[in-house]
Amino acid sequence: MQLVVGRIGRAHGIKGEVTVEVRTDEPELRLGPGAVLATDPAGAGPLTVESGRVHSGRLLLRFTGVADRNAAEALRNTLLIAEVDPDETPEDPEEFYDHQLMDLEVVTVDGTVVGRIAEISHLPSQDLFIVERPDGGEVMIPFVSEIVTEIDLDAQRAVVDPPRGLLDAAEAEVASSREESSEEEGSGEEGSGEEGSREEGDA
Repeated sequence: MQLVVGRIGRAHGIKGEVTVEVRTDEPELRLGPGAVLATDPAGAGPLTVESGRVHSGRLLLRFTGVADRNAAEALRNTLLIAEVDPDETPEDPEEFYDHQLMDLEVVTVDGTVVGRIAEISHLPSQDLFIVERPDGGEVMIPFVSEIVTEIDLDAQRAVVDPPRGLLDAAEAEVASSREESSEEEGSGEEGSGEEGSREEGDA
């Protein structure tokens, strides 16, 4: 099975390094030195990872044969593709490969259908499920245990317990309006004291 594990960004420095937008939970395995990757467009590859390092929170890679900034810049926006055994699973039972999660049905804890996972975005802070709604819209759901309470691969289902407003922007706006009205009613010296204690509680 071929899976996209990264996208090449801008060149870094003058010695052929490139920034990489990581799209795998295992960059040390899929994008480590010695890894041979197919590309999209195909004419840019295959590329062999010569070395890698993290700089300012971003992964930098150098590929064999890419020796200067011009060659590195020519690879910009190229997708990096790895061959993965479809039966392979991570060692940690709490982790999943992207291909295992793609197209899972997403439902809330009360059984309401949210949609299907169309894409997984790997951000520095967390992973996001890009879920396609039945009406054609999209919603982004953070892949964290507080929200995604269960992944059932046998049932091909992800169960979520979303906070207010995550799935319905209008609901979030209503909640925000109520909070603003409450703050306005409590304005004044007493209200200022209340706000101060709330901030302290948040900290």
